[in-house]
Amino acid sequence: MTQTKTFLLPDLGEGLPDATIVEWFVKVGDTIRLDDNLVSMETAKAVVEVPSPVSGKVLRLAGGAGDVIVTGKMLAEFEIDPSMPQRAEGQDTGHHHGGGGHDEPRAPGQGVGTQDTMPDDRVVASQEGGALEHDTPPPKAEAAGARSDAGTVVGAMQSSDAVRSEQASSIGGVKAMPAVRALARKMGVDITRVQPSGSDGVVTMNDVKQAAANGSAKLGAAGASRTSVAAAPMQQAQPRTAAPQQAVQRTTMSQAGKPMRTQPPGAAATGQPEQLKGVRRNMARVMADAHSKVVPTTLVDDADLHAWIGKQDITARLIRAIVSACKTVPALNAWFDGENLSRTMHTHVDIGIAVDTDDGLFVPALRNADMLDGSGIRTAIQRLRTQVADRSIAPSELSGYTISLSNFGMFAGRYATPVVVPPCVAIVGAGKLSHDVVAVMGGIEVHRRMPLSLTFDHRACTGGEAARFLKAMLDDLALPH
Repeated sequence: MTQTKTFLLPDLGEGLPDATIVEWFVKVGDTIRLDDNLVSMETAKAVVEVPSPVSGKVLRLAGGAGDVIVTGKMLAEFEIDPSMPQRAEGQDTGHHHGGGGHDEPRAPGQGVGTQDTMPDDRVVASQEGGALEHDTPPPKAEAAGARSDAGTVVGAMQSSDAVRSEQASSIGGVKAMPAVRALARKMGVDITRVQPSGSDGVVTMNDVKQAAANGSAKLGAAGASRTSVAAAPMQQAQPRTAAPQQAVQRTTMSQAGKPMRTQPPGAAATGQPEQLKGVRRNMARVMADAHSKVVPTTLVDDADLHAWIGKQDITARLIRAIVSACKTVPALNAWFDGENLSRTMHTHVDIGIAVDTDDGLFVPALRNADMLDGSGIRTAIQRLRTQVADRSIAPSELSGYTISLSNFGMFAGRYATPVVVPPCVAIVGAGKLSHDVVAVMGGIEVHRRMPLSLTFDHRACTGGEAARFLKAMLDDLALPH
């Protein structure tokens, strides 16, 4: 009797209720061996290769590239081949469904874990990111749709602490990591036409970005030229008819030349709905959760930088000021448990630095900021930028921070109400630098100033504590160096 196996999407260790299909390594009808790569899935922080749980024939696949699959739902169905190797009954695969339902609560991973090497799914690099800093603007886009960002994932991201090794897979005669293939699709690059520069002929992310920049491997370009040649005789054979209908031009005037009232868009929209995926999908969940759980209050003020001597690292000064304020008012360097109404104040300062990317908001943690000097802060930030850019950052680096910084003034804006994401109780927002006229004894002067916004959870700390925290930051930033 033929035995079949329905494989449910396992919990990929990210603590998220779903994942997006990046690429299938098989098609229906193929035969696959136990632990061979079945599919690559994108979660909020990485592209994960999922191995086959059995050896046998593929009967059914859940969807195509870009489809979102709920954890615990059918991913693939197999016809088991008893003549091939199979996993022993009850043997742990390293994947767990956590009850199978996507409504089951999951504990947030807030600890700082070690980087383990596991035999199963592999976390690999994916897409790009960029830093939000006043003094170090992100690089310009290398190609349409690709912007180099750096950063941190907003929120207490629920995650495992495991980082797995990854090897390039050979599909269609091309060796490339799943994340590189995903980037090629995103940038409209035909990966089969990209010149590889990696060892053993592996196509790297830089290869894809270079091909996108010089237009040497546009997706469908070769096929389009062949199609146009083949279609030419058919087009010539077709009888000439009336000219194609011109696109309707929008106008505020009617055909009679009178002003025309516009109509609301109604139920039908002209745009195409786009399903949120990966980091942006998780960001939406985290923000909604934070909005429902936090009682936010915001204080604003301007830091006077007039006394600064010489060129200084603005980001490093901001971080130093936060550290100084955390030591002065520990109540804001804390976690708050709204369920049990308990507060945990930390002796160390781990700052989550909000970073905007095309794929969504990242918040990596700058660990032990209270132990770093200016040079150490800059080195650590550069490391985080690089890891976010190539999506190699460990999940443990995206959680467990004790307070957050959003340096949105890199782009625009003076004041804001940044979102406090539990369990943290505070976030500092730094606005765009400006030269303001200020009153001084005996007249007026023009001073360079930095707008600051401090949003805090009013359940966890008082307005007085928040005001003293902000005052401590202003005092530190007013120092000459």
